[in-house]
Amino acid sequence: MNESGNLMQGLPQYPESLWRATSELPSFDRLAEDIQADVAVVGGGITGITTAYLLAKEGMDVVVLEAGKILNGATGFTTAKVTAQHGLIYHEFEKHFGAENARKYYEGNREAIEFIRDMVGEEEQECGLKLEDAYIYTEDERSLSKLEDELKTYEKLSIPGEWMDKLPLPIPIQGAIKMPGQYQFHPLQYMKRLTERFLKLGGRIYEYTTIDEQADTSGPVILQTTRGNHKITCNFAVSASHFPFYDGKGMYFARLHVERSYAIAVKPETAYPGGMYLSIDQPVRSLRSASYQGEDLVIVGGENHKTGKGISTYKHYENLELFAGKLLGAKEIPYRWSTQDLVTLDQLPYIGSLTPNEDKIFVATGFRKWGMTTSALAAHILADKVLQRKNRYAQLFSPSRFKVDPSLKTLVVQNAGVVKDFIAGKVDLKHTDPSKLGPGEAAIVRHNGQRAGAFKDEAGNLHMVDTTCTHMGCEVEWNEGERSWDCPCHGSRYTFDGEVLEGPAIEPLKKLNPDD
Repeated sequence: MNESGNLMQGLPQYPESLWRATSELPSFDRLAEDIQADVAVVGGGITGITTAYLLAKEGMDVVVLEAGKILNGATGFTTAKVTAQHGLIYHEFEKHFGAENARKYYEGNREAIEFIRDMVGEEEQECGLKLEDAYIYTEDERSLSKLEDELKTYEKLSIPGEWMDKLPLPIPIQGAIKMPGQYQFHPLQYMKRLTERFLKLGGRIYEYTTIDEQADTSGPVILQTTRGNHKITCNFAVSASHFPFYDGKGMYFARLHVERSYAIAVKPETAYPGGMYLSIDQPVRSLRSASYQGEDLVIVGGENHKTGKGISTYKHYENLELFAGKLLGAKEIPYRWSTQDLVTLDQLPYIGSLTPNEDKIFVATGFRKWGMTTSALAAHILADKVLQRKNRYAQLFSPSRFKVDPSLKTLVVQNAGVVKDFIAGKVDLKHTDPSKLGPGEAAIVRHNGQRAGAFKDEAGNLHMVDTTCTHMGCEVEWNEGERSWDCPCHGSRYTFDGEVLEGPAIEPLKKLNPDD
């Protein structure tokens, strides 16, 4: 298949992450008894396990509790760029937080890169760690001034950067900024080794263990599982999941929104020149290479949109395939996947105490799709919080901050959108006759006069669910590309038959009997 061929036939039928497909990860039992620990870490992704490792290294008894399988969330579905170049951010951060804090953001992520580099050690090849230059670029002359402002901020903050009029790739750009000395890696091969180190230090991991949204913090922290009602008693708890498992009146549901993005792994016809690339234009385009069965693949990402609010989600993959085919040619596309991440009101992650008066439960969320370095930075901040040590980055990322510009405006707009989605879902009158569905198709239908979601599997069996999200009552929509029911309000996702794929929801959608 090449750029002049039929590009729309090259995508795999089902989504699968390159990282998940090329890693053998350990499995762990579900929690089946009451336990005690110094620290309970809720969330078995890169942030949770890194935090747990740092604390176990300090001699603490740490347990990791994961609702599904470890490393099967954003960590397993990332593009895995280990870089401090997080898009067009430094000029914005300087305006809103000041030059000193913008510089701290860079330094914290630079330290995170060095931490990952040190953890990899001599296992560069096994972890796929590779030194690369990172580029942000624009093809649109109207965006050139934004890029120029960003470079000026680099220079002001002494951030390494170089203006480029051309890229190594055949993209007709207006300009680009190169940040040298960044990395890319295989996130799960890296995390497999970090998990092994945590276990050797005496750490414990439980999978398929969902924590209830309530927590008792009147004495020792007591967490309770939603299945089996088992209790975890600990001195401290860390929320390292997407949405915090416990809000504690922190209003996180109103201060975060969820975005999905997509990626394909392409066998190119034209040799890839190296480097990691990210456009500042819309739709976003991201590129990096990866090794697969002795060949180079190119990971092409982008097509960001708010969860539950995209066009036909399969179309996002097709758009990436078309872009890849025109740029480099596409012999084959062995993998495609998508992910979602949370974005805060002011674009800066929330890392630290859950609320201003909370000194037992800590949180890390809102990484804005830059979780590889942010996770390591967050893990060090959280570990220092638990150990009651000062951390020079803690104040900058404090979840209790509230900057009027842009936080207030974003809060109003964001929650107006949630209300709109909530109401629109309730009054939506569009519905399909379920008998009209073909195998692999889904639609919103009417069941006993109520809104429902129907999916017909390849065997012709009809699966029907109540479309009311169990988190806060919004109505889910069908995600064609991932075959899931997605909530546009806070990003909860469910399988075609209603089981929870991603929180903040912890309860499944109610199953309905199509024959009733």
